[in-house]
Amino acid sequence: MLIIGLITALVVALCSVYIYYKFVVFNFWRKKGVFYIEPVVPTGNMTSLVTRKISMGELFGDAYLKYKDHRAFGMYTFFKPNLVIADLDLVRIVLTKEFGNFHDRGWYCNEKTDPLSGHLFLLPGKKWRHLRVKLTPTFTSGKLKQMFGILKECGEEFATSLEKVAKTNSCIEIKEIFAGYTTDIIMSTAFGIKSNCMENQDNEFRFWGRKIFEYNPIWYAIFAFVPQLADFFAIPFVDRGTSKFFINMFRNNVQYRQTHNVVRHDFMNLLIQLMEKGYVAPDEGDTAEASSTTNKISLVEAAAQAFVFFIAGFETSSTTATFCLYELAVNQDVQNKLRQEIDEVLKKDGEVTYNSVNDMTYLHKVVTETLRKYPPVPILNRICTKATDLPTTNIHIPEGTSITIPVLGIQRDPAIYPDPDKFDPERFSADEIAARHPYAYLPFGEGPRVCIGTRFGYMQTKVGIFNILSKFKIKLHPRTPVPLIIDEAPFILSPKGGVHLIIEPR
Repeated sequence: MLIIGLITALVVALCSVYIYYKFVVFNFWRKKGVFYIEPVVPTGNMTSLVTRKISMGELFGDAYLKYKDHRAFGMYTFFKPNLVIADLDLVRIVLTKEFGNFHDRGWYCNEKTDPLSGHLFLLPGKKWRHLRVKLTPTFTSGKLKQMFGILKECGEEFATSLEKVAKTNSCIEIKEIFAGYTTDIIMSTAFGIKSNCMENQDNEFRFWGRKIFEYNPIWYAIFAFVPQLADFFAIPFVDRGTSKFFINMFRNNVQYRQTHNVVRHDFMNLLIQLMEKGYVAPDEGDTAEASSTTNKISLVEAAAQAFVFFIAGFETSSTTATFCLYELAVNQDVQNKLRQEIDEVLKKDGEVTYNSVNDMTYLHKVVTETLRKYPPVPILNRICTKATDLPTTNIHIPEGTSITIPVLGIQRDPAIYPDPDKFDPERFSADEIAARHPYAYLPFGEGPRVCIGTRFGYMQTKVGIFNILSKFKIKLHPRTPVPLIIDEAPFILSPKGGVHLIIEPR
């Protein structure tokens, strides 16, 4: 009898949950009169993500391509209503024109439970604004020019390490190798450490870098769309071992520099200025005020900024370069044209310089087209921070509603980019850019929360590609599928199984 009673109670409980979801939770968009995709209890519209059939970027991208004519439509991320913005004018409203009503990402951020989550990408409201003002001077063209020596040195070491690999291996997996290059750059510029990841792919820095992205897609979805669950159970996004490693490493390097009066032209030095003075010294000749506020940041706050610079800098640039080299291997005509531009620079300048990289217009088109076809961050998230009537629609957005902008879908829309699967750098000629909507290209976001490290990301990717094509020809290895299969696990858009290439000395 007891077992029968327990089974009955369980059935009643499950039926009650189902009815509550079906007729209360999933009634949100119906009551608002907004078109929505029919959800499934209990995952909403996230079933294919939870079952690992598709990546998050592809899930929202596919929904966009199917329902974009509605301009904005409803979805459910588990039990939370989510408004997908499909019209580019509405995208501009959310990201820029009405930014004051959509200024937060709505992602998990808990500085007590997870101190490394208190960084610029995740922080909400006034905390974000104050920190953004402080950090903006760290990414000026002048500061990037000062750091270029580090990028150049790492780029040359990258080419040398590839020469060694090419002598013993006819096939290389380029993503892991490029991740070693970008990790070396970030460790040097963010932490002042010579990490030697290109020489040793299994050292502690690559170990912790990989560990950060070990979450399965369910956890990514929870931290992105229902962070209240992680908050309630005090679950950190960055596990405690990783957090301890990075904070201790940052603290030790700060203490060493302060004790020995070490000054380098790197991001670490700029963070130390924010800790000691509350502002970053302006570039030479810059007459603007150093900062609108002189509040100093703590060591842990500074470590969090170095940490996000690390995870964003090494992973997004290495995946972008991986996709780029894949396309260059498939499209030999593009590779040859780019190599010709590189050869002209070397003939003229004798080496790669900050100015020569910026002057390489075809290289810029190639990297930009890569970011169009494979945006590393395939969706943008916002949360409505003030109840808003979405202009030019009949949609009222209550405070607290999640907003998603499907970047991958927009940038693969044939109505915006004809034949979107074709890799065509000339899409980014001046005339083509002028003819498109300014919000049709969003790999770094847009508006006040546009990625602060855009120029740095472009630069380290370009320097890496420059050093490969100046010395090697690359071809696709048969192990690499065409077209590529997108890994369903990481939030960052990534090729499943990597990209295997054949590299041959020129």
